[in-house]
Amino acid sequence: MATAMIIVSLVLSYLSLSLTPKAKVVIRVSTTTSLYVTGLLDHLAEELKKRYPEVEVVFISVGSGAALELAAKGDVDVVMVHAPSLEKKYIERGVIVNGAIFAYNYFVLVGPSEDPARVKGLEDIVEAFKRIYQAGELGHSCFVSRGDMSGTHVRELMIWNMTGLNPKGRLWYVESGTGMSKTLMLADNLKAYTLSDIGTFLKLKKEGVLKNLVMLVSRGSLLINVYSIHLVNPSRYEVNKEYARRWMEFILSDDGQELIASYGKDKYGVALFNPAKGRSEELKKMWKLLSEGRMIGCS
Repeated sequence: MATAMIIVSLVLSYLSLSLTPKAKVVIRVSTTTSLYVTGLLDHLAEELKKRYPEVEVVFISVGSGAALELAAKGDVDVVMVHAPSLEKKYIERGVIVNGAIFAYNYFVLVGPSEDPARVKGLEDIVEAFKRIYQAGELGHSCFVSRGDMSGTHVRELMIWNMTGLNPKGRLWYVESGTGMSKTLMLADNLKAYTLSDIGTFLKLKKEGVLKNLVMLVSRGSLLINVYSIHLVNPSRYEVNKEYARRWMEFILSDDGQELIASYGKDKYGVALFNPAKGRSEELKKMWKLLSEGRMIGCS
């Protein structure tokens, strides 16, 4: 009788443990706005939850510079950004570790359909910026910059540097100090040019938010936009090391890469991002050039 009672007690204890939901686990991810605003990260987080129901991924959507600074303060577990030259600095400081490229797309130059600077169809983004500068000086056009040290802003500054021209302080050069969506909306209202990641532009264009802007320059290796994921250094900060690693592994897994490859096709007719799978080595070389402040194809 005593043995039977012990067995029943053990069975009940097992059932109690197996039926008790696991404690909620939170992963804090600081991320560039383009990944979040397009809905990609929420889409990936939903799929992760199917594997780990106890996990809640909390995203903090800011520019890449601010996302990396949150890591430096120990406020997040993972960073997902697209600013190689900034990332390199935080890697060297030991703030972030185990970085990997997980996706890429392209920056695009957008502007009013009237195109007063005559840049449509150019394959040389540097020449396009030169023409915008000239048109601005003549009072024919404006350019809206994010001005926030985001990945997009850093790339814009690199292109201006290649032109040998400095638009800072010119009346036609407007710094929004905001994220990509608000910058695009401001440029739309002003009928101005701006540099954008293709994903955010396509999303807002499809939703009818942008009435005046069209895509003008979208070709050339200088416009490649590389997205990386980094773990915040667990030897320096109190982070959720185990689940941060699981999130990263999922993003880089075949399933995660397939989700990235297909995201946006149903709604926008084109994928908003390309998976890194199959191009990892090539993308690493591009990342290295960009991290050194050099543009692709230039010595």
